[in-house]
Amino acid sequence: MKRCFVNLPLRYIANNRMYIDYFIRKRINPELGIDAYASDILDKDWHKRLADRLKEENMECSIHLPFLDLQPGSMDDLILEATRNRLKKAMEIAKIYSPKFLIAHASFTPFYSEFFSKWLNRSIETWKQVLEVWPEHPPFYLENVREVDPRPLVDLLSELSFLNNVKFCFDVGHWASYGGGCKRKNLAYWIQNLSQYLAHLHLHDNNGSTDQHLGLGLGCVPWEELFSSLELSNLSPTFTLEPHTKEDMDHCWWFIKKHFEWFSKLGIRRQDIPS
Repeated sequence: MKRCFVNLPLRYIANNRMYIDYFIRKRINPELGIDAYASDILDKDWHKRLADRLKEENMECSIHLPFLDLQPGSMDDLILEATRNRLKKAMEIAKIYSPKFLIAHASFTPFYSEFFSKWLNRSIETWKQVLEVWPEHPPFYLENVREVDPRPLVDLLSELSFLNNVKFCFDVGHWASYGGGCKRKNLAYWIQNLSQYLAHLHLHDNNGSTDQHLGLGLGCVPWEELFSSLELSNLSPTFTLEPHTKEDMDHCWWFIKKHFEWFSKLGIRRQDIPS
């Protein structure tokens, strides 16, 4: 299932091997989440053993870089330095796994509107330094989280065009909740503005007020509009499912089967869907 991944924090695997056993048994490619625990507590040998097992099982993976408490464009020099150090260390770990792609949070918030030029310049320098850790890195996708308008991300991605293979991951659940998308009803506007960069999707659902990471179709996300907007823009991105419970993950598979005509346009085959 080369077009689809499912989120799986590395700390989950470290605390209970059943998670990776389940993914391997079901042939689900994980999007491995690196956080402070995975960076500071799990040593290089632990990461290498897991990477070797995935390789032996002929499994692909992607990597989600750390995001909690980090600000890649921070106005505070100490926080900015800590953010860069944390991300650069995670890139060293990511190399061990030979992922198909990397995900990171752009982390623009309305607070930075007053300092936009400074935020933009500091963000550019952050991602330049991070990607220098791995010059031959795979595709690198910056993701929306609390942005209420796509234009700051468009500006950032445009300025990062000098870097190799930097694109956009559209997190539909974040758009719906943090970005107020279900209230603003501006999904097509987001896709139109970011279409030249959009290469990957994070898919989960919510009620429009909190980031619940529900199964697809259990919240307010307008899925039909999403897929029609992708088709109008001639986009067929890869995607990661981001449920937070097994029940929500099972519902995602059911939803994909029910709306297979949508997901087939993203390159999914019926035999790829876990039973």
